[in-house]
Amino acid sequence: MDLNPPPFSHFTHEGLDIAFFDEGDPSGPPILLIHGFASSANVNWVFPGWLKTLGDAGYRVIAFDNRGHGKSSKPYDPAVYHPQQMAGDAIALLGHLGIAEAHVMGYSMGARISAFLALAHPDRVRSLVFGGLGIGMVTGVGDWDPIADALVASSLDVVTHARGRMFRAFADQTKSDRQALAACISTSRDLLTAEDMGRIDVPTLIGVGTKDDIAGSPQELADLMPNARALDIPGRDHMLAVGDRVFKKAVLEFLEEVGRA
Repeated sequence: MDLNPPPFSHFTHEGLDIAFFDEGDPSGPPILLIHGFASSANVNWVFPGWLKTLGDAGYRVIAFDNRGHGKSSKPYDPAVYHPQQMAGDAIALLGHLGIAEAHVMGYSMGARISAFLALAHPDRVRSLVFGGLGIGMVTGVGDWDPIADALVASSLDVVTHARGRMFRAFADQTKSDRQALAACISTSRDLLTAEDMGRIDVPTLIGVGTKDDIAGSPQELADLMPNARALDIPGRDHMLAVGDRVFKKAVLEFLEEVGRA
C-alpha cells in the first residue's frame, strides 16, 4: 500500500494560503475530506490509508489542510477559526477546482465543519460522512480549555489533564504550530442545534468508536436527522477509529449505495 504523501497544491481564500491535494481517479465521483483538530490531510487521510482506499474504489479524492494546520496558513487570531469560516475554505476549494457537488467526509472537528458546510451549501453536498463526532455535535464534547492550556504549556511534562496530555502529545507528534492550535480550539467548537441537524437531509453516515469518550452517541445524532444512520466502530477510541477497516468498509458501501440512488 502506497501511503506516501501526494504532491500538494495551494490556493488563497480570505487572505490565507490553503494547501490541498487532488488525487485518485480524475473522472470519478469527487469526495472532499476534512481532517480533525491538530491533524492534517496527510495524518487523517493518507497515512491511515483513506486516499488509497477511496482512490482504488474509483473516487476523485480531494483533501486540504485546515487553516492553522499542516501546510496551510496558521493565524494566531481566534476570530478566524469559527467552523463557518473553515467550511468557507472547503467550499472555496470546490469552487477553485470547478466541482459543483461532492461527497463530503469529515473526522472530529472536520465532521463539525462538514455539517456547517452542508447547512450553508446544501446544493453542493451529495452525501456526508461524520467520523469521530456524534451527539457531541449538538451537546458539546466537554471542557476543552485545559487542552488550550496544554498546547501552550512549556512542555508535556507539566501537563496533568488527561485529555490535554493526549492532544499535546499528538500536536508534538505532528509537529504542529501549537499557538495556532490553541487559537483554533478556542473558537472552532461552535455547536449546532437539534433543529440545525434536522435540516440536513442528504444521506449521512455517522461512525464513532465504541471506546471514544469524546464524540458522544452516533445514534442520538442520527435520530435528529431525516436521512442518517449510525455506525459503531468496535473497540476503537477517538484517535484510532479514523483508519479502522470496519469504518472503511462501511463508508465504501455507503458511498456505493448513495451513488446508485
